[in-house]
Amino acid sequence: MADIATIDAAAAPLSDEAARATQRLHRAIMIGLAVALVIAPFVAYPVFVMKVLCFALFALAFNLLLGYGGLLSFGHAAYFGMASYVCAYVAKNWGLTPELSILLGTVVAAGLGALFGALAIRRQGIYFAMITLALAQMVFFFSLQTPRFTGGEDGIQAVPRGRLFGVIDLADDRTLYWLVAAIFMAGLLAIYRIIHSPFGQVCKAIRDNEPRAISLGYRANQYKLAVFVLSAALAGLAGSTKAIVFQLASLTDVHWSMSGEVVLMTLVGGLGTVFGPIAGAIVIVSMQNYLASLGAWVTVVQGVIFVICVLTFREGIVGVISKWIKKPL
Repeated sequence: MADIATIDAAAAPLSDEAARATQRLHRAIMIGLAVALVIAPFVAYPVFVMKVLCFALFALAFNLLLGYGGLLSFGHAAYFGMASYVCAYVAKNWGLTPELSILLGTVVAAGLGALFGALAIRRQGIYFAMITLALAQMVFFFSLQTPRFTGGEDGIQAVPRGRLFGVIDLADDRTLYWLVAAIFMAGLLAIYRIIHSPFGQVCKAIRDNEPRAISLGYRANQYKLAVFVLSAALAGLAGSTKAIVFQLASLTDVHWSMSGEVVLMTLVGGLGTVFGPIAGAIVIVSMQNYLASLGAWVTVVQGVIFVICVLTFREGIVGVISKWIKKPL
């Protein structure tokens, strides 16, 4: 994939008029997404759309860390999966309402991200990536060896969807869909705000040239830890929501292959773009759904798609579109 700095090159510097035009474009895309979310459950299977939204949020969280923080994590499934387990456990065994279950799963993911991030940011590059992978594997083996909490190989099944705020019954797929859509849009808007805030600009500066950012007085490790925790929390929000949607939390959620899938979604959609991970999630989840009859060959097809993306449009789907229209997406 292209250098992240190259992807952002079209966005900086921008004149005031160009910046306003970009903001109008992004606003129009956001409105278009909102309209699409309203229409989607009436033209597609709601559970499929909810799966896409959960994984799109997961990919957005990962892109926040890699695309804007410059930190490659091979273990993001740890936060996605652990939040899924916590949400499923408290909803089933403690009888918590879905909003509290999702919130608790997100908080646990953020705490785990703070712990793992504090250890991982001590190293850079491939060493950072390997540490995150090792820590994620520890979470996987913990999940495997604690069946009283995680259900072991069976996972936590028949998770009740419950009633939102104790009032709205989420048993119906379409009713639950509106909650998932609201969570997705809230996550997308939060990430968009983070990226375009002073904090986000400092993260980009550290990503592009850490020694120079440090020389300007910024505490790079504090910023890297903060973006790591934010990414882990949003990944946990996606995992918790997924547990409620499918009424299941399993070892698949914490397996290393899940970390690989989110990397694939981000790169196919467009690394370092705001909307790229959404496109990547749609492509990958759609392949998994509609090519399921191929069995294990689905992974081969995904590999072929990835190779084609690398060879033909290294910036990803949205990255190429951004280059064509000469506006950052």
